[in-house]
This record gives sequence, structure tokens and C-alpha cells, in this order.
Amino acid sequence: MQEWIIAMLVISAMLIIRDMAKTILAGRSLSNGEVNALYEDHPQKERVEKYAKSFQKLAETYYGMPYRKDYLSNVQVEKIFHEVHHKMCETCHQRDMCWKQSGAQTYQSAYQLIRSIESGQEELIRKSKGEWLGQCVRPNQFYQETSQEFYREKQNLIWNNKMIENRLAVAEQLTEISHMMTMVAEDLYDIIQPDEDFEEELRRKLKKHHVIVKNVWMLDKEEGKKQIYLTMRSRSGQCVSMSEVASVISQVCDCAMTASSESRCTLNSDYHTVHFIEAMKYQILHGAARITKEKERVSGDNFSCSLEDEGQFLMCLSDGMGSGIDACRESEVVVELIEQFIDSGFSRETAAKLVNSSLLLQGNEGMFSTMDICTVDLYTGICNFLKAGAATTFIKRDHWVEAISSTSLAVGLVQQIDYETTSRKLYHGDFLIMVTDGVLDALPLGQEEKTMKEIIMQVHSQAPKELGRGILERVLAYCDYKARDDMTVLVAGLWKNRR
Repeated sequence: MQEWIIAMLVISAMLIIRDMAKTILAGRSLSNGEVNALYEDHPQKERVEKYAKSFQKLAETYYGMPYRKDYLSNVQVEKIFHEVHHKMCETCHQRDMCWKQSGAQTYQSAYQLIRSIESGQEELIRKSKGEWLGQCVRPNQFYQETSQEFYREKQNLIWNNKMIENRLAVAEQLTEISHMMTMVAEDLYDIIQPDEDFEEELRRKLKKHHVIVKNVWMLDKEEGKKQIYLTMRSRSGQCVSMSEVASVISQVCDCAMTASSESRCTLNSDYHTVHFIEAMKYQILHGAARITKEKERVSGDNFSCSLEDEGQFLMCLSDGMGSGIDACRESEVVVELIEQFIDSGFSRETAAKLVNSSLLLQGNEGMFSTMDICTVDLYTGICNFLKAGAATTFIKRDHWVEAISSTSLAVGLVQQIDYETTSRKLYHGDFLIMVTDGVLDALPLGQEEKTMKEIIMQVHSQAPKELGRGILERVLAYCDYKARDDMTVLVAGLWKNRR
């Protein structure tokens, strides 16, 4: 766990350094040549890249260590021989006959006895014991002692395998963090100075609206979305709304621009740096309907909805195995970690891998959760799905419903996470409907998806929360309004923004 904690601290520090570097650059007045030189040769960027290589090297070292074993090695079998021989044969009057005159045959019979115990097959064990019965004067005692030594070594093997799994989990985390740090290094100095004509026009038009601009910086992103940082203040003690400033920037940029959500609402006589981004094409509203399993006070389902950077709307739904407080805690951990990782800039796939290895490191046997992630790009309407053991998701469009299914395993079960991804284009008026297993399990066996589509088409509400309630009420009617499992229906509706 120490490597994981150190890695998270370092990546957090690097993200802070990136933001600090951008803030410092935003306050400087450099020529384009000076800026480009700073980007290419800045020592901090090189230092981050070295950190990334170090973590990747450490991960490769872990991957190069011995992997798990399902059977005892010959060395472990020899150790069992030694222990049993010391306890059973050292004082036996026939030891010379067994281990000197017929040593090879005795060794082979003892070896077969151990391997038969390891196989767990009763018929093979009886056969091996029968062969040993004709060779040893104390066959039952020898078998019992051999069995005890075998299970002692088997327990050691299980513990060693668990340590190997934990080591591989840490190695996977270090690899993903190394990739993230490389991305941070590339993204460390992506702020550039705008074209001189553009900057002059912007300063002139804002001055007419009583805004004095000190510095202008643009964020150069491959996706092509415009992002502008302005260090500015109002003139003559006036208060200027940020929406008025955004309107002027929109005219100059020839596209709708808006202040970021964390920006201030008004501008006063003090200089402030404000981040403006290209206005999103879509907006999204969401709601949820849920019910707890009968005789349980806490639902094992947890969900989260949030607007992340770059106009990505995140929906995450997790169903903890079983029900009650334990299931709730397990799914809560999954949802919180996914939200934190994606908010920190990790991709959905990387976040899923990190959550899976984190659950494996906890070592809670039999505790695992489903993972259902939807991210909607509010600029393009593209929705990306990632499912690990999750129930079917539905898309409602006018008089048509599409099902997005998965056959993958839940997180926390296996070392290499089993997940499935797909994408769909959403349009104005579409609804995303995510559910947990308890919802579909309440429907007729073998007809779950078909019945769910029919239910969705029967509910005509345009409010996401009311749509979710209507769906849940109709599902409950199929099980006499008795919830045999936790049920959650999470709904999000997509609409175009008015320009």
C-alpha cells in the first residue's frame, strides 16, 4: 500500500504544479518565441517526465517478479518430505528398508500421495493410500502427518498468491499513474498567447464596456474547444457582470463563450484572472427513483451525477453485492473513487482499473460491486458507456428504446478487470435510463429487456425524476409491490441550449 499512497501524493503534487505553472504564466508578458522556448525546455516538465519513467520502471520491476502458483513446487514437496520423514521415519525400525533399500519406490509413492491430496480427488487419494498401505508399518499416521504438512504448505501458497495479487495491483496502479504523469508533462504548458490582432480587438471592445484587460492567454487544446484566460478589472469603480464580458468575447471569437462554473459573477476594480470556455451545445437534467429491499434500512445501491471538466457529464451507478450496510459501503467506495479519479483527469478506463485494484488490495473476500459509467460530452452529444457487471442501460428517443447490455464481471473479483465499452450519439430530447439488477430481476424471467422497453414507452413524463418514478412504480407492480432487492432508476435527459 505504501507505493500506492506515494504515487497518489506525487500525482496530486504534479497536478498542483501544473495549475500553478499556468497561473504564473498567465501573469507574464512574453513574446511567442519566449513562450515556445519555455514550453520545450522548462525543467519542471522534464522533472515530471522523469517521475513518470521512475514509476513505470518500478511497475515493470513488480511485473517481473514471480507470478501466482496454483500447485506446490517440487521444493515445497521436498520440504513436506523432510518434515514427515523427521517426525515419522527417524525413529521407525524399518526406515533403512524404506528409504535405503527401496528409496526410489518409497519416494515415488510418497510423491504420488502428496499430489493426490493436492488434487482433491477422492478416488485418486484412496488409490495412493492403498499403494502406501503395503509399504509402511504406520500408513494411517503417515497419511495424517503428510496431510497436515501439505495443508500447512498450501496455506503458505495461498498467502503468497495473495501477496502476489496485491503486488500486481500496485504495479497496475503505478503503470496507470505513470501514463497520467506523462500526460501531465505534455499538458503542463499548453497556454499560448493569442494572435495580436485578436488580442487588440478584444481589448478595444472590452474597454468600451468599462473593462481593462491586463493579460490574455489561450488554452491550446487538440479538441478545438476555445478556452481563454483574461486578467482584467472594471474601470472607474464600476461592477460589470461576467455574462456581459462573455458576450463581448463571443462576438470576437465568433462562437458562444461563457465563464467557467468556478468563476466569479461580477468584475470589480481589482484584477482577477477569469477562465472563459466555449459554451456547451447541450444541457442535461437528471433525477433518480429508488427503493430499499424489504426489511433493510439501507440501500446497497449508490450513484453520482456531476459535470466534469471539458463539458463531460458523468453518471456513475454501483450495486454492492448483497444488501444492507456492507453492500452500501462497498458501492459507495466505487462511486466516490470513480468520481475522484475522473475529476482529477483520469480516463474512464484508467479510473476503472484503479478502482478494481484498490478493491483487490482491500482483501475483503466475497465483497465486490458492479460499475456502470456513462459520460456525455455536452459539446457533441456523444455518450460513452463503461460497464463492469452492470445491468442494461436504456436510451429512449421518441417512440423507440435501445438497450445497452454487458456480460462483464463486477469489479474486485479478478486481477485484470473485465469491462465493456461502447458509444452512442444522443440527440435533443433523448433520455438515458440506468438501472440496477434489482429492477430487471423483478421482471418476467427471460423477458427482462423487452418488458423494460415496454414500461419505458408507457411513461410519457418529460421530467427525469418523474420518468424514473413512473418506471419504478410499473416495475414494482410485477412483484406485488414487494422489493426483493434494492432498486434504483437513474434518468438523465438531454436538451439543446438556447443560443
